[in-house]
Amino acid sequence: MVKSSSMQPHRSMAALSPSAGPSLGDMARALAEGCTRCGACAAACGFLCQHGLPGDQAQAALDGAAGGDPYQCSLCGLCGVVCPEQLAPGEFFLALRRQAAARGDLDLARYRGLLGYEARGHSRLFAWQGLPPGCDTVFFPGCTLPGTRPAATWRLFAELRRRLPRLGVVLDCCHKPSHDLGRQDYFAERFAEVMGPLLEYGVSTVLVACPNCHKVFSRYAAPLTVRTVYEFFADNGLSSLPMAAGEVTVHDPCPLRAEEGVHRAVRGLLAQAGLTVTEMRHSRGRTLCCGEGGTVGCVAPELSTAWSARRADEAGGRRMVTYCAGCAGYLSRVAPTAHLADILFNGEGPEGLARALAGRARVWRAPFTYLNRLRLKRRLRRLLGLA
Repeated sequence: MVKSSSMQPHRSMAALSPSAGPSLGDMARALAEGCTRCGACAAACGFLCQHGLPGDQAQAALDGAAGGDPYQCSLCGLCGVVCPEQLAPGEFFLALRRQAAARGDLDLARYRGLLGYEARGHSRLFAWQGLPPGCDTVFFPGCTLPGTRPAATWRLFAELRRRLPRLGVVLDCCHKPSHDLGRQDYFAERFAEVMGPLLEYGVSTVLVACPNCHKVFSRYAAPLTVRTVYEFFADNGLSSLPMAAGEVTVHDPCPLRAEEGVHRAVRGLLAQAGLTVTEMRHSRGRTLCCGEGGTVGCVAPELSTAWSARRADEAGGRRMVTYCAGCAGYLSRVAPTAHLADILFNGEGPEGLARALAGRARVWRAPFTYLNRLRLKRRLRRLLGLA
């Protein structure tokens, strides 16, 4: 099937446009009045420690005063999880970003590299929708995993296809970078181009490998069912599992902090592979940002690196396993870190598995990541027999 770029915006996208829902002023008032300034949210957040508590920043916005820079918030959502009043400061900071973008106050030059990466992922050169006849489920691997770990991505797809012979595949970008920068109209238009053909074709389920893609599809892709590949394998099994031994700790990506089913699936697969999981202080729903979240590294690298360092401290020398390619890239700078795909779909025998667990699996870097994605696209087109 040929990808169409002329689809109308999906109804869920229109419902979540910047004009829908509470206004920024209403959000600020609710936060300013509801926040008790207890400080629970700031205990694990360098941004709030540096720029002030959410209630104070909301009051500054109401008063027209300069508050904290919302682009230094990782948007990880931990503040909302620990808030005794069940407030959601992260949504307020995202709304501030949307206001800045709508006013033209967002300096896109600071994010040139990231936005170029996003645009290439959605370009005709790299994007492709392979939808075989009768396909109702697609695999959406995201941008980073196929480039950095092409062999593991191929084995993952092959394993899915053993159980789902009519499985389709979509190579594209979910456009979460633009979403998190507050470019909501741009995001809505581009994501509709991804979604439209799937709805038109009758796809009902999307299996994702990327936590950011999961968050975007879960929030904006109704009525599609969205699951991680790890939940699928936890329910349906793997044809073969590598057998290892030892202790690891799991870094749960913050976009999936509310997905307890994913947390269980990941730990179950690691246990089946013979590994013992020792939890960090902040895990599952209370996980910390790896440092990549919210594109903070582009404007406040000291905050970004501090989050990574704190994660390494909590790991306490244990090998970290995560299921986000971005998190793996950031955390591997400060501690041995493996992507779950490096373990489950290594394909290099005991020695390769040992390297993966030590955080030394082969991970490709640019510009070879782009070549890997082109090769994967060509290989998938040949396998599925689709132009």
